[in-house]
Amino acid sequence: MGSTLEPPGGAYLHLGAVASPVGTARALQLAFGCTTFSLVAHRGGFAGVQGTFCMAAWGFCFAVSALVVACELTRLHGCLRLSWGNFTAAFAMLATLLSATAAVLYPLYFTRLRCPPEPEGCAARDFRLAASVFAGLLFLAYATEVALTRARPGQVASYMATVSGLLKIVQAFVACIIFGALVHDSHYGRFAATQWCVAVYSLCFLATVAVVALSVMGHTGGLGCPFDRVVVVYTFLAVLLYLSAAVIWPVFCFDPKYGEPGRPPDCPRGSCPWDSQLVVATFTYVNLLLYVIDLAYSQRIRFVPTL
Repeated sequence: MGSTLEPPGGAYLHLGAVASPVGTARALQLAFGCTTFSLVAHRGGFAGVQGTFCMAAWGFCFAVSALVVACELTRLHGCLRLSWGNFTAAFAMLATLLSATAAVLYPLYFTRLRCPPEPEGCAARDFRLAASVFAGLLFLAYATEVALTRARPGQVASYMATVSGLLKIVQAFVACIIFGALVHDSHYGRFAATQWCVAVYSLCFLATVAVVALSVMGHTGGLGCPFDRVVVVYTFLAVLLYLSAAVIWPVFCFDPKYGEPGRPPDCPRGSCPWDSQLVVATFTYVNLLLYVIDLAYSQRIRFVPTL
């Protein structure tokens, strides 16, 4: 007679969640993430907007990764009212972008080969160097999970695991960079044309977030029409909208009739409107390219909304 204490569905803990390649990558994410922000918090130090962003990014990624691993181990993700495959794929892509940004910002602003003056001294330098190394390893761990879970050609998968779904996360992330530059003395309110560009960025961002949210919540089947067709139509409209912004923004910011074709020599470093306008223009073209690639992929994807 079997033991009455044994669960009817097998073991309570799903050890395969950490024994698989994806599980190993997630375990490394926890180890590298904890090590990184511990080194920074202990002696490495951080300050300003850049340091706060790095710590917030590492803390957020570690917390959600711990939640994912705990749910996988206990199989409790089946109790959550969301599409688990879409959620983990979307988070892995977002964490990859956040950790990559932090892995660039922290060494750029805080790590130097020369020892800082006392009381920090060489110990602080060593901690910052170690934190920079582990920040890079953390990015590689998240990128590995994205590579392992990405849908292969001909494979039926959740939408967020497809190239089109992963691009949605990148598009939203790039839009956040654009918004950050817009609010940093970009002078976008001078012309109605540049205000139109801001409306384009906002509309496309909200629509992209809506697509991601519907996929993660598993509500793509309640639209009343095929979700894949909605994605294609929206992506096509986004390409047209971003194309208009890619033409209008540089004209009204860098044409001599409306703006400055070159950086003004008396423009202060760190608070120059021309710099912000250049960042917006650059990432407008980046997002336009992303939407064009997305449009090409979204016409041939096959996914299962409930995965």
